[in-house]
Amino acid sequence: MSARVVITGLGVVSPIGIGVPQFWKAALEGRSGISAIPSFDPFPLEGYRSRIAGRIVDFSPEQYLPAGQGDRVDRYAQFALVAAKEALADADFKMEREDPHRVGVIVGAGMGGMVMGEREITQLYEQKRPHRVHPNFIPVITLNSASGIVAMAYGAKGPNLTISTACSSSAHALGQAMHAIRAGTADAVIVVGADASITPLVFAGFCSLRALSTKYNDAPEKASRPFDLGRDGFVMGEGAGALILESAAHAKKRKARIYAEVAGYAATSEAHHMVIPREDGEEVATTMRLALKDAGVTPAQVDYINAHATSTSVGDAVEVKAIRLVFKSRADKLAVNATKSLVGHTLGAAGSLAGVVSALTLTSGQIHPTLNLDDPDPACALAGLSKDPQTRKAKVALINAFGFGSNNAAVVLQAVSS
Repeated sequence: MSARVVITGLGVVSPIGIGVPQFWKAALEGRSGISAIPSFDPFPLEGYRSRIAGRIVDFSPEQYLPAGQGDRVDRYAQFALVAAKEALADADFKMEREDPHRVGVIVGAGMGGMVMGEREITQLYEQKRPHRVHPNFIPVITLNSASGIVAMAYGAKGPNLTISTACSSSAHALGQAMHAIRAGTADAVIVVGADASITPLVFAGFCSLRALSTKYNDAPEKASRPFDLGRDGFVMGEGAGALILESAAHAKKRKARIYAEVAGYAATSEAHHMVIPREDGEEVATTMRLALKDAGVTPAQVDYINAHATSTSVGDAVEVKAIRLVFKSRADKLAVNATKSLVGHTLGAAGSLAGVVSALTLTSGQIHPTLNLDDPDPACALAGLSKDPQTRKAKVALINAFGFGSNNAAVVLQAVSS
């Protein structure tokens, strides 16, 4: 029989708060982390169709990390280090008490080290001096830099992986960590999702794709509005979420507090289109059904969904269609919310932040509001969506995460009786 897998620690770096207490308080209050981008110096801001994002303002790694630990790594890896540090402390997880080869690190990242990458490329073309490219350029932009630096910071010598499946990256990281523990190859895994890609080139690329909101440049806090009739694209965000996963036996042995069980996971491909989901919702529905089957729960047992809900016209409607295919008449009895309405779309970090939110929802019975749900789109109508906070005792939560490349993930969390 495979091991049960539980969550024992949480960490957050987000546009509405650094640290779980600050983040969760702001989330329940319905505080928006979306603001105007002050500059993309030296590029003129007026050249960008969208000029708003979920930014982490005045972030200083030395405020949160030991001296030197955040040096010479990209911004997204700094976020990963800060979130992992909080999660390990929250779990009271001491590496000196562990077999280091039984502790893994799995990071989900969509873009990786783009801050340094863009800076060095710009300097190379401007100065035409190849010998002046930073010697740390390659290690920093390599996509697995965050998983490596987190492992080195704590001496975790078990499975070390980076998963990059665009916006579903860290949901897959959660699922693959669950598999590693179930299979017995690790006792515990530090799971992190992190991205920091509000950079001139990446942002311009999303603008050119016509994926970003442009209608609310003068009212940034109104721009991220999943399921609302006025939505016109997603809002870029940045941040990190971290979760400590352990086998239930390992957590029990060290008398750890448990937030929730990671009970099921599914990974699928629609094999359809690089950026547009199938509009009938069938493949998204299949992903949810497979995750529920893996968890051994039925649709009738699910109480809460943390939706992918990016605030795009097609994506939100497809997700609701899929929810109705799976849950049928019960769809309107589910509590549903969209964390991206608060922080924007944090790309590779989105699944891990959804995991943190879902674990907190299961333990607290509190469900944060979906911001800007002022005029619900009939195509996205669900009775359990609300622009106000909700209180509901939830026992089973479903996390949806879908990524470019026709990639889908779903993760099931289950409350653990005290």
